[in-house]
Amino acid sequence: MSEAPSGHPLLHPDQRLLAALGQAVPADAIAARATDRLSYAHDASHYLRVPKAVVTPRTASDVAALLRTCGRDGTALTFRSGGTSLSGQASTDGVLLDTRRHFRGVEVLDGGARVRTGPGATVRAVNARLARHGRRLGPDPASEVACTVGGVVANNSSGMACGVHANTYRTLDSTVLVLVSGSVIDTSAPDADDLLRRQEPALHHGLSELRDRVRGNSDSVATIERLYAIKNTMGYGLNSLVDFERPVDILEHLVIGSEGTLAFVAEATFRTVPVHPHAATGLLVFPTLADATASLPTLGETGFATIELLDSTSLRVAQLDPRADDAIRAVDVRAHAALLVELQQDSAKTLAESTARAERVLRELPVTGPAGMTTDSARRSELWRVRKGLFTSIAGNRPSGTTALLEDIAVPVDRLLPTCEALVGLFDRYGYEESVIFGHAKDGNVHFMLNERFDRPDLVERYVAFTEDMVELVLGQSGTLKAEHGTGRVMAPYVRRQYGDELYDVMREIKALADPRGVLNPGVLLDEDPSAHISHLKTSPTVETEVDRCVECGYCEPVCPSRDLTTTPRQRIVLRRETERARVAGDQDLVERLRQEYAYDGVDTCAVDGMCQTACPVLINTGDLVRRLRSEQAGRVEQALWHGAARHWSGASRLAAGGLSAARRMPSLAERVTSAARSVLGESKVPGWTRDLPGGGTARRGRQAARPDAVYFSACVTTMFGPAHGSRGVRDAFLDLCARAGVQLRVPEGIGSLCCGTPWKSKGLDDGYAAMRERLVPILSEATDRGRLPVVCDASSCTEGLTVLLAAAQEGSERTDVIDAVQFADIVLLPRLPRLRRLATVVVHPTCSSTQLGTNEALLRLAAAIADDVVVPDDWGCCGFAGDRGMLRPELTASATAAEVAALDGRRADAYVSTNRTCELGMSRSTGATYRHVLELLDEAAR
Repeated sequence: MSEAPSGHPLLHPDQRLLAALGQAVPADAIAARATDRLSYAHDASHYLRVPKAVVTPRTASDVAALLRTCGRDGTALTFRSGGTSLSGQASTDGVLLDTRRHFRGVEVLDGGARVRTGPGATVRAVNARLARHGRRLGPDPASEVACTVGGVVANNSSGMACGVHANTYRTLDSTVLVLVSGSVIDTSAPDADDLLRRQEPALHHGLSELRDRVRGNSDSVATIERLYAIKNTMGYGLNSLVDFERPVDILEHLVIGSEGTLAFVAEATFRTVPVHPHAATGLLVFPTLADATASLPTLGETGFATIELLDSTSLRVAQLDPRADDAIRAVDVRAHAALLVELQQDSAKTLAESTARAERVLRELPVTGPAGMTTDSARRSELWRVRKGLFTSIAGNRPSGTTALLEDIAVPVDRLLPTCEALVGLFDRYGYEESVIFGHAKDGNVHFMLNERFDRPDLVERYVAFTEDMVELVLGQSGTLKAEHGTGRVMAPYVRRQYGDELYDVMREIKALADPRGVLNPGVLLDEDPSAHISHLKTSPTVETEVDRCVECGYCEPVCPSRDLTTTPRQRIVLRRETERARVAGDQDLVERLRQEYAYDGVDTCAVDGMCQTACPVLINTGDLVRRLRSEQAGRVEQALWHGAARHWSGASRLAAGGLSAARRMPSLAERVTSAARSVLGESKVPGWTRDLPGGGTARRGRQAARPDAVYFSACVTTMFGPAHGSRGVRDAFLDLCARAGVQLRVPEGIGSLCCGTPWKSKGLDDGYAAMRERLVPILSEATDRGRLPVVCDASSCTEGLTVLLAAAQEGSERTDVIDAVQFADIVLLPRLPRLRRLATVVVHPTCSSTQLGTNEALLRLAAAIADDVVVPDDWGCCGFAGDRGMLRPELTASATAAEVAALDGRRADAYVSTNRTCELGMSRSTGATYRHVLELLDEAAR
């Protein structure tokens, strides 16, 4: 398999390799197109290695077979799940295994005291299931929205509050390990050590010898005790050789933090920690960094769960945020530093007592302003935004073409001040402007961020020199070069310098015992090449606004509806970068191939739902990029047709409704006609009709009121798509609810010709969007008495569309408030309604638009008003129906809803509700249950 393939390496993959992999797993689990390989070449680190193939195993047995295959032929193999690691441990030029897609299972055990999970489950997903038991995982990494349990184990993750007492090493209960030989070891089994001895005698014996070797060397033991008293993810976890007797326990804890170089973790069981639901937060601003760090011993004794450091540059950056807390904005930052502190307790009473004690201590500190604590959730969120927004502010505004580097170190707390001061000196010496220092001061663990260009040799040399000086600084302060982010490739050449020759040799022995042929993630964690950390550096060609701001962190991926079908927002962006890189290099064949594959993978299967923006630290909406690409691809005929539809929308929407009703009467003919049209005109242009679609709805009409309280904007989807069988629809339900509550509504004359503009915007049809905007704005201005009355819309996606359209179109003093009908019902109608009839159970599907509008809590309150048990599936997400996208690309909705459908398997409810007609159609199609608008159920309950 080592023989190189002929032709372009990206256009002609290694067929011998693919054939060998095909003997281990089904062919549909193997991907080797240029798009597949380049999209997985990028992770959150500053390294770029293109895999020869990407394999998506389904089971531990698949992984075992792949390990045997690659081990036999000496092919490098790397596991990747969330791809959020910053140190290069998730990239390879060998075979990449995507272990996220099929390893997401979560099982809560012992009433939440333990949890068993697959490596592909995100920390947030695990904690969501534990939350109802008042528990959570011990590790609390900031990337919890996207990082997975596999990465948490592989990197020995910690976070802001867990320190070294509740990290992965301390809270892991057991694992199922797949060794490079294909052996599977369940460490929870009573005979696990005997099984390891029988199946892997050399490994078992070798670990016993290394245990005795380390324990017999007092210098080694002293070094281990010193380095593991602080956060430390450099090299292998040698503390396991001191802490455990049985080789199987030693192996299990060596795997923690091994970054995929020793074994595959097919399953992990954790001991969980309690959630402290009551918290008080405070921001303490000090005149100098010295004052802040001098206060750490006192604050640590006071019982703060978190103590976060922000240096003077961090404060200046935070002040640039228009939403920054007033206390931050008021500081005339010079040499100031701040500590963000938080108390966490089980009850409000205990928190009040702790806060009172803490505030007495805080009054004695040399702070420059108020030193109080707040329990107000909004104010606490504002304070935490200061800390969490640093990465956003620096990374999002970095110069185009630069790479954002986020590094972390740890030193004993009493060495924190000289370390930070020396780091600032290094930033100045090497010209790294606006570099910030922040982090977990309680643990002596700080992060620093700098921007660098890796397309210039002189700047690479600058980075190398800076790194050398930084290494000398940290080791000189008895610190560790990696506290949380893992050794990866970035610090692999420096492991020997931190541990010394003897312990480094022990690490090499560990690697040789567990992976004799060196196929598991070679070059990660240990590397003898002194320049390995500057090999395969990632450069970022300038492409376009949405692309250039991306730091490739991957936070967007878990919320993307197409993540398991084609590509994620991160992958859409990096493929744009790779296309531009190929264009600049003159590789036209690769450019054409990438563009061809991107048409479906990147453009057609994007729901443009904007959910990626809700998770993105630099607030990129990849849907904006896709909409622009669709606009560029739209032909003149398509633009003209949709422009005509915008000008005659009343007739066009009624025509669509008539077509749906006719299709219901002649289903076989409708299927044949739409199928033929899709074959001729293209699946991305013509929606497919299926028998689960309803008939058409009724026309919208104007309505006057003597003293209107609001303007009602009934969405045009209520005209095109009729209600579910036996239902009245959301329009009639909302009108009746308002009448019952004594609320008067005005409906604009000409409502039938109006739309929020989303159908045109989502397709990139700019002419039609402009035409609808020109008609809509003056009509709504008149109907709302120039903004005096709010506009209420009965479809959450249309509420969002109206909000965006009016915000961009209205100028001057006139601003029209747009309120979703769910929020309006929660605030205005619900308190005025009579006693409601209740159901036993209601299943709720929040939508992408209700999430972005911030109306999910209102949705849940309405559901709770009509049902005793309100169920939101743990794995809910955007349904991918996206207007007509689910009719154009039904596979998108099927993939997007698969996890939610599985979560509902076997559960029966009295009703299923959502906030948008097309989302209701998508969920009804996927689950087989009938989803309706929550206001329809509220109306029925009020009758």
